[in-house]
Amino acid sequence: MTENGDETPLVQLENVNKHFGALHVLKDIDLTVSRGEVLVVIGPSGGGKSTLCRAINRLESIDSGQIVFDGRPLPAEGKALAQLRSEVGMVFQSFNLFAHKTILQNVTLGPIKVRGTAKGQAETRAMELLERVGIAEQAQKYPAQLSGGQQQRVAIARALAMDPKMILFDEPTSALDPEMVQEVLDVMIGLARDGMTMMVVTHEMGFARRAANRVVFMADGQIVEEDTPEEFFGSPKTDRAKDFLSKILSH
Repeated sequence: MTENGDETPLVQLENVNKHFGALHVLKDIDLTVSRGEVLVVIGPSGGGKSTLCRAINRLESIDSGQIVFDGRPLPAEGKALAQLRSEVGMVFQSFNLFAHKTILQNVTLGPIKVRGTAKGQAETRAMELLERVGIAEQAQKYPAQLSGGQQQRVAIARALAMDPKMILFDEPTSALDPEMVQEVLDVMIGLARDGMTMMVVTHEMGFARRAANRVVFMADGQIVEEDTPEEFFGSPKTDRAKDFLSKILSH
């Protein structure tokens, strides 16, 4: 192991299974995410992608198997779980901002409440992050006054404010109007370039090609194929992946 411990994966899933009633949504999933890696998860709807993403910060419990984050098995509850959630940022499809708080308050809330950061310090950092995602001038507005693309960029700034070891993105652009998608993807591409560990569930194949170190293709609760973007999009190995790509890339 190197001095900074980079050889161990940040996330390790071993034989993970999850059911919703009779539906087997995650089937014997084995997956690792390396530090600094951008892993993009694609596949047909209902294939288990979002459940996989949400299992990593325990928003979904698992039935069997093990998930290890930064060398520790995921805690089930309590303080240890709160600690884990502060280390794994999450950006949702539907933004999940607090409607009655300003943009600045949305971004400072976690650091002040969870990390005990002083208000002034949290606000200075929040403004830097809002600048980074291109919406510093909106700091005093409320979420409803912003476009969907701006709200999602606030959500990314909010995740970054906790200084996480990793950010999970669960279809971050699927609720956006088409003209707003790129402004959010551009922020994510910037994060990828800066070395943020990211797991991104998305239908945006252009982003997968540009930003991913590895593409994981999921269908029917299983990882069917994983490869570099060049290999996956250029010469998929499985019929299931070929079929999926022929349907989406022909439009």
